[in-house]
Amino acid sequence: MRLIFVVTNDTAKRLLTRVKELRKALGLSQEAFAERAGLKYKHYQALEAGRKNEFHFSTFEKLAKACGLKPCELIDFDVEPPILAEDPAENESRAPSSRPTRKAPKRGPGKKSR
Repeated sequence: MRLIFVVTNDTAKRLLTRVKELRKALGLSQEAFAERAGLKYKHYQALEAGRKNEFHFSTFEKLAKACGLKPCELIDFDVEPPILAEDPAENESRAPSSRPTRKAPKRGPGKKSR
């Protein structure tokens, strides 16, 4: 079973504009980005140019992964990915990929970890 991802022209344009911005921020050409995503260059070129707004969900997943994001992070238009933020300090609070890390519990002197 193949899941096809069909979006409105406006949503497709916003999504693919976001991918294009991320691609450029990564310093990649369309060809290099397509290769990184595991897509054929002509297919990616057509997507970015807006000639296609219907594609398989697996393609969407590949685009997100090539951008260094999860699919849900790619479509969250309210959050700017770290690579697009101008001030790196802003990344800490706004980026979905900046998740809090868990600290190891403090151990007293001479106590061994389990």
